Order: sequence, then structure tokens, then C-alpha cells
Amino acid sequence: MIRFFDWSLKLNGFRMKEAQTEFNTILKLSPEERLNFINTKKKEILNYHLQNNPYYRNFVGKSEIENWNDVPVMTKKDFQKPLAERLSESYTERTVFKNKTSGSSGDPFVFAKDKYAHAITWASIIYRFGWYGIDFNISYQARFYGIPLDFIGYTKERIKDFLGQRYRFTIFDLSDKVLENVLKKFQQKNFDYINGYTSSIVLFAKFLQKKNIVLTDVCPTLKVCMVTSEMLFEEDKILMEKQFGIPIVNEYGASELDLIAFQNLDGEWLVNAETLFVEILDENNQPVPYGTEGKVVITSLYNKAHPFIRYDIGDIGILDEKSTIHKPILKKLIGRTNDVAILPSGKKSPGLTFYYVTKSIIEDDGNVKEFVIKQTKMNAFEIDYVTEIELTAIQIEKIKQAIDLYLEPNLHFTFTRKESLQRTARGKLKQFQSLL
Repeated sequence: MIRFFDWSLKLNGFRMKEAQTEFNTILKLSPEERLNFINTKKKEILNYHLQNNPYYRNFVGKSEIENWNDVPVMTKKDFQKPLAERLSESYTERTVFKNKTSGSSGDPFVFAKDKYAHAITWASIIYRFGWYGIDFNISYQARFYGIPLDFIGYTKERIKDFLGQRYRFTIFDLSDKVLENVLKKFQQKNFDYINGYTSSIVLFAKFLQKKNIVLTDVCPTLKVCMVTSEMLFEEDKILMEKQFGIPIVNEYGASELDLIAFQNLDGEWLVNAETLFVEILDENNQPVPYGTEGKVVITSLYNKAHPFIRYDIGDIGILDEKSTIHKPILKKLIGRTNDVAILPSGKKSPGLTFYYVTKSIIEDDGNVKEFVIKQTKMNAFEIDYVTEIELTAIQIEKIKQAIDLYLEPNLHFTFTRKESLQRTARGKLKQFQSLL
């Protein structure tokens, strides 16, 4: 059998064999060795960027720091400038893996990973999915994700789906009529696992509940379901387990980093301590004791192309009291919920659909600082945004065209430029909110 997934990573220049060897070596470290490894990697990546990244050195304001707790915390706003200005010396946009964050927090930006950092990210993902018997080369995925609707973007994603052994269900319309067709695909195809946005998969589970169908009765090859990008509520997890007939695994990740936490076979939300250093900090950016809530702040231990050092991802979380450096466990994540938009036609679209709409206004020049979208009526939405330069009529028209394409025509949007946007008491900016 041709291992298309391995082949595609190799073709893109990712040194997977070397990365997997190093990752496996980390896994074998004793608790004492793991502590030494983490402290060494923290110092290495900090000093690397202080010495080789003018942007980061300027951000810190000095060329060396002795105490880790004195390292300044970075936020998404610190990355809202052209990527070329943020790259380390010896890296260019052509030599790195480049992508955009989803903007689900309302603070979008373009990021980069050097190719080895991206390779070890994949080693981490392959390892964790392997706990559930998933092999990306042969396991067939039912994928509940968005997809670009322009020809080039659409074609590129479909090719990636083919190489990644995936069949994608687009999430822009999850009405009962569409979900009926989704169910037919499960009857026709031998899927091994489900992966995708929480709210979309919950809607499918509720559809199955209405029809009194257990998914493994029509697709007995299913082993597991991984949900990501949005909060998984306990009642939704119970519903999905009942209607799918398989374990539901909670995944917490960020495209600019890696899988941050992944539910293990014992039901623990195990934090990634191999490629990341995850801290919970208070308002003064100091570590809090295990069991205390605070800001989730993450350091990417391998990314030399772009600094993610003490990076405030925008979430509030709690590490379990039984956590150790060797085995940190995420007890609770607060936030990351997305409402579902109900449109005049009866169409239901998860809040993350708006990611694909707002991509139209996310540009690498860093002009768009923040945005929030509110549904005020069935057919009426408000977009409040913060920019250095006001959006032009051409840009607004482009957004309206994207709305027609991804949602449906005849929706009314008002655009309001603001100096700042209202945040929650915890400082979180919710990208989409339904006021219905």
C-alpha cells in the first residue's frame, strides 16, 4: 500500500524520520530527565530568539534574561504585523510552513513554523491519535470542517483530504436535509473515526437522536470521535457517545502551536509536555498553584522561525492538582464556545462558519486588529471591527460576497469601526454571538 500521508509530508520537506526519533526519545525520559529536558529547551528557545530574532529582541527590550518568570508574555496583538518582520534571521517566507490562525478569538494573524518544528508537531499528533488505533495512512476520517469555496482553495483542500485519507463534510449548512445526506455517507463508507468542530458534530448527534439512530449500527467500522476548536460540554459528550456508539475524545489545540491537550485512554486531558511548555498564570503573569484558574500561556519549544514564547493564547484554564512536570493534566478549560446561527431559510451554521467569512478581511498587513460578529435578528448581523485604516467599500463588498457564498443571500450586515471592542470580565473576546 502507498502510504500517501507519509509521502505528502516528505514531499513538503518535513524531516519526519528525524522528528519521530527525537519525539520517541523524549517519551522515554524519566521524570527527572523530563524536568531537565523542559528547562533546557526553554532556555534554548528563549536564547535562540533573543540572539537571532530582531523582532523578539526588540519586544523583550534586552538581549538576555536570567529568570524565566521575568520573560514577558506575548499576545495575539503582538503578531499583527507583516510576517516578514517577525521571522528569525536565516528564515524567509519561502522556507517556512506558513498559515493563518482561525481568528476564533477575534485576533487573527499569520504565523510561521520552521519545517522541523512542524515535523515534530506532526510526530506529536500521530502519537496521540495512535492511542486510539488511528493511523493517518490507512484510517479513514469523517471530517466535519469548513472548506474554502473558491476553486483553488477548494481543490487544494480536497487534494489534502485525499492524501490524508479523509472525507470532508462541509459545515456551512447543517439543516436536516443536509444531515440526511451525511448519514447516507456513513451508511456507504467504512469510516474509522470522526474528527472536527464540536458544535457541528453535536448537531449531527442531535439529528441522529431525533431519528433514533445509533451511528455504529449503520457504520460499524467507527472506532472513535475526536472533537476540537470549541468547548465540549459534558451533556453534549454524553449525547454523542450514546448516538455514535463510540468514545468521544476531547482535543484542545492551536494551529500556530500543536495539540495542547488530548484526552488519554484513562479519560485524563493530558497536556502536551513534549513540544510545548504550558503554564497557567495570574494577572501579574506569575505561575499559579495547580488547581487554580488562570491564563493559559504556552511556549513552543521547537519553533525557531517564529517566537511563541510565553504566548497568551486567550483562554482561561486550570491544571489538575495531581499534575506533575512529567504529566500535566488539564482539569478545565473555560471559554472557546461558539453559538450556532439560524438563518431565515432554516439553515443552521456553526459560529466557526464566520471564520471562513472573516478570512476575507484578514490580511497580512495587520490592519484588522479585532472583530466580533453578532446576530441581532434572523436576517441581521452586526460586524464591529478595529483597524488602523477604515475598511474600504471594495473590502466591505468582498465580505458581503463571501457572506452570500458561505451563508445565504439577502442577509443584512452593518459594519462599524470601533476604537476598541467590549470584552468579557475575563478579557476574552467572543468572535460570534447570537442575540436571538
